[in-house]
Amino acid sequence: MTRTITTQRAGMATPFGLDTLALPIHTAAQSWIPTGDGKSFKPLRFDADGWSELMRLEPGTIVNRHRHTGDVHAFNLVGTRRILNTDELIGPGDYVYEPTGNVDSWQAVGDTHCIVHIKITGAVEYLDADGAVIGGADSASQYRLYLDWCRDHGVDPLPQLCRGV
Repeated sequence: MTRTITTQRAGMATPFGLDTLALPIHTAAQSWIPTGDGKSFKPLRFDADGWSELMRLEPGTIVNRHRHTGDVHAFNLVGTRRILNTDELIGPGDYVYEPTGNVDSWQAVGDTHCIVHIKITGAVEYLDADGAVIGGADSASQYRLYLDWCRDHGVDPLPQLCRGV
């Protein structure tokens, strides 16, 4: 005989407990959270080892030179960006894998904003011209930024965004 373990969440019964419950995030209802001049994000997930987000860049905005301490997966949804160290154009539907240690900088080009779905493992280290680390971001810092924005704007944080940060 098979036995089903059920957990109640928001009036829904799910077998095997909460870890198996898919909790959608309705990104169209989320606000863009500013992270700098011409740059904003919508968080999708914060985990102990990284995070996932929708990043939005206004035309002409540059993502400064940086290095990744883990793998990055980036899928362009809208607009075009130029990888500045290779001059390669990445448009809607294009995917870029960046291995651990990758150093790059890129810019939103064209007349429309650029939206990229990014999954980052590890941290992002921003670099000066000599390669020295001058700043950075990781899952914990991005989560704090999200929580601060929610507090400042009277928005309840989405519980399904965070696990183990």
